Amino acid sequence: MKKTVVSGIRPTGNLHLGNYYGAMVNFLKMQEEHRCFFFIADWHSLTTHPDPKMLKTNVKNILAEYLACGLDPKKATIYVQSDVKEIAELYLLLNMQAYLGELEKTVSFKDKARKNPSNVNAGLLTYPVLMATDILIHNADFVPVGKDQEQHLEMTRNYAQRFNSRYETDFFTLPQPFNFGQELIKIPGLDGSGKMGKSEGNAIYLIDEPKEIEKKVKRALTDSGVTEPNQPKPDYIENLFTIMRVVSTADVVEHFDRQWNRAEIRYGELKKQLAEDIIKATAPIRTAINDIKANDEYLNHIIDEGADKARQSASKTIREVRQLMGVR
Repeated sequence: MKKTVVSGIRPTGNLHLGNYYGAMVNFLKMQEEHRCFFFIADWHSLTTHPDPKMLKTNVKNILAEYLACGLDPKKATIYVQSDVKEIAELYLLLNMQAYLGELEKTVSFKDKARKNPSNVNAGLLTYPVLMATDILIHNADFVPVGKDQEQHLEMTRNYAQRFNSRYETDFFTLPQPFNFGQELIKIPGLDGSGKMGKSEGNAIYLIDEPKEIEKKVKRALTDSGVTEPNQPKPDYIENLFTIMRVVSTADVVEHFDRQWNRAEIRYGELKKQLAEDIIKATAPIRTAINDIKANDEYLNHIIDEGADKARQSASKTIREVRQLMGVR
């Protein structure tokens, strides 16, 4: 029997190489094997008060990128969070299972409140409850989560268990973190850091044009060159080789490894080859993104279809929860 998997992304920017070769490649496998719900978390993004026009544009962009990367609406349910009004109702009902003390102790809340003391809003405080709602609305068995979201998933399990205990039921499944069966590929940044990301400002985006990719790779952190054979690579050089192992052929990687071990490496040559291979790897995706973004009719059809499928699942959950709680 297929398991239910739920995963979402905030519409706050474009997908980059780290997103694609990390989570996205595994999402493509998941949609073949499980009952998957992929959603764009536009309500989550409201805690930071985004420009309304940009929010609408970002939702469209992220949806186009999801589809261009290979997520298939015939195999998975792909929807926009705010199109499923049942989520708002379950969010309200689950807030009755959440306590102020535990919400205030959430690591992400404390961190964001410290960084933005003038914007400590209730939505920020109850962010974990909305996140739990996204998962429990479909009674998910598994949720792909990063290290920074593990506490939120544990809180989801707590709310589900608390609900089940209070209403003497086993209705809610206690979701587990999704195990892909292998270590996730981690794409490092070009600035020498261990992570490629939007906030780090070190990412190559799938939508980047070739000239932009060349410029970014050219600026990647290197040094004056290796002076002795068979030296271990510094982290910032190993980062470039990590990206190369993903986008280049084995013989290309072997060629530059051999150059390094002989202390003959030329960073300009390596960067030129790396940029060419990134451009070649991302070109079909970039073309697909632009084609999909230009087709509003197709995007609207996917959004409407995804909302209908998500509501079917969500409305079943809401009916059961209302009955258990005694709500008409």
